[in-house]
Amino acid sequence: MKFDNDLRSMQEMRDAVQRAKQAQKEFEGFSQEQVDKIVKNVADAAFASSAYLARMAVEETGMGVVEHKKIKNEVGSRDVYESIKDEKTVGIIHEDKANKVLEFAYPFGVVAGIIPTTNPTSTAFFKTLISLKSRNAIVVSPHPSAIKCTIEALKICKEAAIEAGAPEGIIGWISIPSMPATTELMKHRDVDVILATGGGGLVKAAYSSGKPAYGVGPGNVPVYLEKTCNVQKAVKIVVDSKTFDNGTICATEQAIVVDQNIKEMTVRELKNNGAFFLEGENKKKMEDVISPVKGKLNPKIVGRSAIAIAKMAGIEVPNKTRLLVAEEDQVGKDIPFSIEKLAPIFPLYTVRDENEAVDRCIELLNIGGRGHSLSLHTNEDKIARLFGHKMPVSRLLVNTLSSIGAVGATTGLKPSMTLGCGSYGGNITSDNITATHLLNIKRLAYGIKEVEIPQPSARQPVQQTADRNKEEVAKIVTQVLAKVDKEQIDQQMVSSVVQKVLQKYS
Repeated sequence: MKFDNDLRSMQEMRDAVQRAKQAQKEFEGFSQEQVDKIVKNVADAAFASSAYLARMAVEETGMGVVEHKKIKNEVGSRDVYESIKDEKTVGIIHEDKANKVLEFAYPFGVVAGIIPTTNPTSTAFFKTLISLKSRNAIVVSPHPSAIKCTIEALKICKEAAIEAGAPEGIIGWISIPSMPATTELMKHRDVDVILATGGGGLVKAAYSSGKPAYGVGPGNVPVYLEKTCNVQKAVKIVVDSKTFDNGTICATEQAIVVDQNIKEMTVRELKNNGAFFLEGENKKKMEDVISPVKGKLNPKIVGRSAIAIAKMAGIEVPNKTRLLVAEEDQVGKDIPFSIEKLAPIFPLYTVRDENEAVDRCIELLNIGGRGHSLSLHTNEDKIARLFGHKMPVSRLLVNTLSSIGAVGATTGLKPSMTLGCGSYGGNITSDNITATHLLNIKRLAYGIKEVEIPQPSARQPVQQTADRNKEEVAKIVTQVLAKVDKEQIDQQMVSSVVQKVLQKYS
């Protein structure tokens, strides 16, 4: 029964958090050498299982491509490890001798890890490794559509961690995930930080939990082919990137924007690389499949191949079709081709020049991709810099695959499966999340400047000042009256003189 499963899910979550808290308290006392040994053992075990888990993920979720998920698993294990292995995360991690400031690292505690169905095993590897490197424990809530492969990935990590000396309970999970248990996990008093990767509702729930949280926004990534680019090379990169794991990485290109000078060449090369162009009735059929309810993506197309999606729409395409393309001139949440699709489907927009391209790309980002990423193909550095200044994104990928370039596979960016979108996307950071984001830092600062603190000036009490004022008024009145004939002095005259003196000196 659903009710019983919810209860079991909730209790399993609470037990996992309790074990994680106890394990983390012990783990917090480990040395850097002990931590690094555990992290390396986990990374090695994860990397070795990349192919096995890739097959398992595709079989369970029906999404993506085995060979591509293997690469993602390798990035989430080996590449992530290589990027964090030399980081200091225990004790004194930095000393500024000139300014006499020492920095000490200490962990958050227990991490709540929310895992998506699109990248289940690679994200499980990634979140586990960065949590362990920073001496945190982690409790994971898998996506209901990817329970088996996610838990298998976590079991591999757990066994490797314990083998290397980690305490029992340092890696935990919910084997019967439910929305109530996931929500309660994020709000649990013993959870200290949240790593949320998933849909918009889940990320909002993480931010409203009252806990520190790293969430990510959607990635409606435009790719601009500027007239100076090598069209043949650029198109091949874009197609390879868009079809990588059937478009399940949130940094994958979602819309092509091309200069009119090179449009014909671009269309030809797209067709040479397996693109099928949709026109007329076929375009309308595809719009209904992409977004049966206007403004909302059909989840059934996510991570599916172009041929499978064409079949859903009742469109016959050649067997070698890799992606589906339609020319488009409108942008909006009610324009299906212009929204984030997470599938090998492209709209093609034509612009006159880079200035019109800037405007079109911002339009696309504004309907659901602000803060995430943008892809650009150009041989003009000034164009790349122009886009760097103008685009409301956290990553601009130049002349490379946006999908895996944004996560650090083909660029110098930090390898990460959680990509911050900054204030553009309502996130706390624009970074590629890594181990240092799960560290607190305390600072020991010595005095290096002598400061002379001035003493307060002496002030007479209010009563003494009032008494002195009375004496001065009386003295002045006496002096004035001394000049008047004594026979003319009466009470009325004295009162008048006093009033005039007070008015003059008040």
